[in-house]
Amino acid sequence: MEMPSGSVAEEERGYASDKEAYLRRLKRIEGQIRGIARMVDEDKYCIDVLTQVSAVTKALHAVSLGLVQDHISHCVVSAARESDAAGDPGIVDAKVQEAADAIGRLLR
Repeated sequence: MEMPSGSVAEEERGYASDKEAYLRRLKRIEGQIRGIARMVDEDKYCIDVLTQVSAVTKALHAVSLGLVQDHISHCVVSAARESDAAGDPGIVDAKVQEAADAIGRLLR
């Protein structure tokens, strides 16, 4: 999702300091998904495939939660500072709503 021009997050993403760790985790998840495809191709037992799907789902949730935490601790906090400096509470309100919407999508 692209940020609006001029937004706080445009300068640096909240996950920037952990970017390499996120990329490693995502590559590991990518490998797990390839493994699941191979299991299906090789007609492995359904429960074994489902066990691997569950592991990938949990791994993606962990990445998602980390990104939410990074967003709140960096982007929302920066928006709060910008909001105070500009005297415009709408700046932080928009970031909080954005975070709430993202969390809502994760819970569906």
